[in-house]
Amino acid sequence: MATLSITPAAADQIRRVLAERGTGLGLRVNVKPSGCSGYSYVLDFADDTHDGEVRFDDNGASVFVAQDALTMLDGSEVDYVSEGLNRFFRFNNPNVKDECGCGESFTV
Repeated sequence: MATLSITPAAADQIRRVLAERGTGLGLRVNVKPSGCSGYSYVLDFADDTHDGEVRFDDNGASVFVAQDALTMLDGSEVDYVSEGLNRFFRFNNPNVKDECGCGESFTV
């Protein structure tokens, strides 16, 4: 069975954005072929569930992952970080073998 964890910082941000939107179930994560290294993360907020998705609940927030992305995301940690003026979700993904120089894409 696949695992995915959500840090307290990521859970706080997911809940904050959903509260501001006034609707939503959690964060939806997928991967798509992209960039110079192979794949990139695709993020959206889930307002409903899709067939075949797996829901991960941790620290009071939910992340929905498409079935076909599970093998690439298995064991990952979703975090929310601040670096200077930038704030973003970061994936600590143990399956990543290489990343492009700009950090936009990865290889598994």
